[in-house]
This record gives sequence, C-alpha cells and structure tokens, in this order.
Amino acid sequence: MTDFKTADLLDDHEDKPLQVVQPGFHNFGGRNKFAGEIVTIKIHEDNSLVREFVAMEGKGKVLVVDGGGSTRCALLGDMLAEKAAKNGWEGVIVYGLIRDSVDISQMDIGVKALGTIPLKSVKRGFGVKGEPVHFHDVTFTQGQYIYSDEDGIIVSPVKLVD
Repeated sequence: MTDFKTADLLDDHEDKPLQVVQPGFHNFGGRNKFAGEIVTIKIHEDNSLVREFVAMEGKGKVLVVDGGGSTRCALLGDMLAEKAAKNGWEGVIVYGLIRDSVDISQMDIGVKALGTIPLKSVKRGFGVKGEPVHFHDVTFTQGQYIYSDEDGIIVSPVKLVD
C-alpha cells in the first residue's frame, strides 16, 4: 500500500471527507511513506500502552499515539520501534516525542513525531485505547485509514489504496 502520493489522493478523492493533518510532524522511520488502518491510544508521558500495542500483530495498521504533544519525554524508542517493525506495523505516528532517532531511521517502519528528546517516559500503565483522538486539526478514529508520505498525513473514512 505504498504506491500513492497524498497530494494525488486528495485530488482524486475530492468527493470524500478527507482530513489533512496540519504541519509539524517529522519523518524518523526508515519508511517515508506508509499507510494503514488506524489504531488509537491516548497517553500522557507514559508509554506502557505503546509497549503493549507494538507487541501485537500490526500488519496493515498504523498506531496513532496521542501523547498530548508533550515535550517532556519520549514515547517511542529504538526497542519499541524495532518490536513494531518485527510485528508488521506499517507505521507509528506520535503526537509527542521519540528518542533513538538514528537507529529508528534504519528500521523498516514509518515513524512520524513532533521531535526528539533522550529522556524516557514513566511506565504506570495509564491510557485510553481505541477512542477517537484529536490533534493538528484532525480526528483520528480507530478503523479509518491513514496515508503518510513526505508531503504530509491524510485521514480517510474509507480505504483509498489497495
């Protein structure tokens, strides 16, 4: 599902209620282009749910992590990104920060985040799974589809590319 351009998808599907994520995310993974069905979690400076989800089968899916935009700690590092890649996740989008960016850039997974920080998060097991999350002018609803490339991120209620 990597034969697409977000600009072309927007042009070709003007009749659909597509959402465009506002700028601010940077590419960190080895894949600059990725797409899949949305899986959502909402957390605050605690990446326990990230660890839980990347350990699951993720083929055809993108994990959307609403970290509240916190800049105080990383919500994804090389060990969790590697686990996500091994379990088939197409990508991870973090509304927050990551760490180990050089290692993650060598992995076969898409990763977008606001930036980097070397400090790890706490692990208390708090968070919300599967609920719609909203950031950068877009509502990410579990079961919808996300398309991400060098130009940005779009969300669609229906699958646009096979």
